[in-house]
Amino acid sequence: MELRQLEHFVAVAEEQHFTRAAERLAVSQSGLSASVRALEHELRTPLFSRTTRTVRLTEAGAALLVEAERTLAGARAARDAVDAVRGLLRGRLTLGVEQCVAGVSTARLLAAFHREHPHMEIRLRQEGTSSLLEGVAGGRLDLAFAATVSPPEWRGDLVPLAREPMVVLCAPGHRLAGEGAPVAWSGLRGESFIDFHPDWGPRRAADEAFAAAGTRRTVALEVNDVHSLLELVHEGLGIAVVPHHFARKPEARGLVAVELGGTEGPVYESVVVLPPARAMSPGAKALMTLVREAPLR
Repeated sequence: MELRQLEHFVAVAEEQHFTRAAERLAVSQSGLSASVRALEHELRTPLFSRTTRTVRLTEAGAALLVEAERTLAGARAARDAVDAVRGLLRGRLTLGVEQCVAGVSTARLLAAFHREHPHMEIRLRQEGTSSLLEGVAGGRLDLAFAATVSPPEWRGDLVPLAREPMVVLCAPGHRLAGEGAPVAWSGLRGESFIDFHPDWGPRRAADEAFAAAGTRRTVALEVNDVHSLLELVHEGLGIAVVPHHFARKPEARGLVAVELGGTEGPVYESVVVLPPARAMSPGAKALMTLVREAPLR
């Protein structure tokens, strides 16, 4: 089994298509197919279920994918470590980020990293917190910017980025808009809520806060981006419980932010998720040096 074969296998698994995987790797489709067939022959089991339209992992393929990603990540880390000793920083930095994570400007951070280390290839993946934790644990991601991670979920290193209150966002004509005082949890009963999918950090934080308060709610409208959420709130289709910095976005202009639960309101936290120190790649270490610089926070 060769690293090249594992790279081919992972590319097909991610693209779910042999032609796209071949284009991504800049190899011929026949060569890619032969490489995967040789790997299947060596392992004595099919890794993909193939039809004329789809390519899906078999149970054996799914098991191999986890270990293949970890093996390739280890090989990259080994090459990067040698380059770092030679005074070079090459290779690839793959990081994941939650949508609208607080405490860091991802764009400015990556721009600064690219200026300092122009030979490093940067890969960015935007995912929910659970997927980010799995990515760092499995070696698919070097590190991640996530939200609302509880200790039982992650036993590696967590570096705090920001901590802020959650607020209710509503349209100007909503009954809560004119109250002028923090709204009690009981005052939210019967409301229609707009929120993100359950894996996104703000949704996780809101769900935990409602559960802790013993208040049930119905999320009528689920979205996958902050702009859609704010548009729906603008149209009066519901209210949203979100991190306070959402209220400062240009798209939120005209909406009303109402404090929740007085001094003991819910809190949204964002963190950097890191693998164990011994497993950190040189690229991840270099990025963390920039994360700690105030101008990029």
